[in-house]
Amino acid sequence: MKMRKLIKSRYAFLLLAGLALSVCASAQQAPPHPDDPWEGFNRKVYTFNDAVDRAFLIPATTGYQAIAPDFVETGVSNFFSNIADIGIALNNLLQFKFADAGSDIGRILVNSTVGILGLFDVASQMGLQKHDEDFGQTLGYWGVGTGPYVVLPFFGPSNLRDGPGMMLDVMLWSASVSGATSSEQDALFAMNVINTRAEYMELEERVEELSHERYVFIRDAYLDRREFLVHDGDSPFDDQLYEGLEDN
Repeated sequence: MKMRKLIKSRYAFLLLAGLALSVCASAQQAPPHPDDPWEGFNRKVYTFNDAVDRAFLIPATTGYQAIAPDFVETGVSNFFSNIADIGIALNNLLQFKFADAGSDIGRILVNSTVGILGLFDVASQMGLQKHDEDFGQTLGYWGVGTGPYVVLPFFGPSNLRDGPGMMLDVMLWSASVSGATSSEQDALFAMNVINTRAEYMELEERVEELSHERYVFIRDAYLDRREFLVHDGDSPFDDQLYEGLEDN
């Protein structure tokens, strides 16, 4: 169940495109992607991000996973998921999804109290569904086009619509922990980055297996996933992919 929850959040997009890209050609052989007119620049930023990831994030995350028991990792993931529900609730309200927003608010109330500041996901056990909404999706809901694909330093894949939306998400996240001191906020931010990277680590090998060219794989998967989220769609391959991962 833990693996299913992790995959169905931010990192499912890496697998949703796997079947289509498992035999992709190299970037030199492939025609230019219509949504990636700045590919030369994007590849340079991608290379920079990958170097930072391998030099700093992967070692820090590997160390965290080595010393933290599974129940600690689950509690940390639940804690940050509870904070994220604040932004999710707001974006559901902005999209007039009042039932989903009500569920989100219920999750926050239950997990922040009975779940001890979100360390335990009691709300899911009560049937309050976890949603996935952000400001980029809200802009898409109101008809804002994606614009060209762009890779942001440190933040990774985005586009001209989701980039500003991501900044709003970061600002809202900071406001959500504004009651903490500056040093505590810095520690929470760093821990959130490591926790997010830890969730992604379990998919790293699968990405390598499915893709001959990681840049193309991540780009196409990101674009497909964002379209999927904006339209609240469902993939017919979800359950097959999750079951395959859970069996490993």
